[in-house]
Amino acid sequence: MVELKTDAAIDAMREAGRVVAHALAAARTAATVGIRLSDLDDAAATVIREAGARPVFQHYKPSWAPTPFPAVTCLSVNDTIVHGIPDRYRLRDGDLLSIDCGAELDGWTGDAATSFTVGTPHPADQQLITTAEQALTAAITAAQPGARIGDISAAISHVSRTAGYGIPHGFGGHGIGRHMHEDPAVPNDGRPRRGFPLRPGLVLALEPMLIAGGTDHHQTAPNGWALHTSDGSRAAHVEHTIAITTHGPRILTLP
Repeated sequence: MVELKTDAAIDAMREAGRVVAHALAAARTAATVGIRLSDLDDAAATVIREAGARPVFQHYKPSWAPTPFPAVTCLSVNDTIVHGIPDRYRLRDGDLLSIDCGAELDGWTGDAATSFTVGTPHPADQQLITTAEQALTAAITAAQPGARIGDISAAISHVSRTAGYGIPHGFGGHGIGRHMHEDPAVPNDGRPRRGFPLRPGLVLALEPMLIAGGTDHHQTAPNGWALHTSDGSRAAHVEHTIAITTHGPRILTLP
């Protein structure tokens, strides 16, 4: 069931989104060559805890997962698309890192992700990240009242496919509110003017995921969580939580 949020609820989600933005910023600032992924997770956890919020990824167990997620953030390195589990891996110069984070504050949830290069950037990685960010911008621009979910999906697909990148099949954005995952689903590939209509009060997490090798295929790691590119190429993942309003889309996960 799709729930439309009141203006007061959207304002409350903005505060949850602000916590997520600050947690992402703390983890990104700490992401230097030689630091362990677990240390970045600790940095984000500290921000969330000090804000009086709750990390929504930790202990989350969807039906397909073999175990609850053990960390506060998803940290995905190089060929990991999403759902990377923070461990004792030390970041290396040139690693492409995606950080995904969610938090609940006063019963409302925010969810966002960012991708960047640690240390010396490789031009191909920077182009991949830039294109992912452009796909997210296009998706947000398409999220207008009176449009449909397919218009968002088509915007992401157009930017990504035109640049020659793959889109992992079966993964995309989602509704969000009291719970991290709510209806409707927001595919990253689709046709315009199809799907659920966008109405004021609808809140969505939009999250393009791009594969550099151009394939849509992926494989799940033995831990049952991390999603890897099937060809070993690198991936980027960016995300914002946005609300549909009468004046257009409102980004809720800015600092």
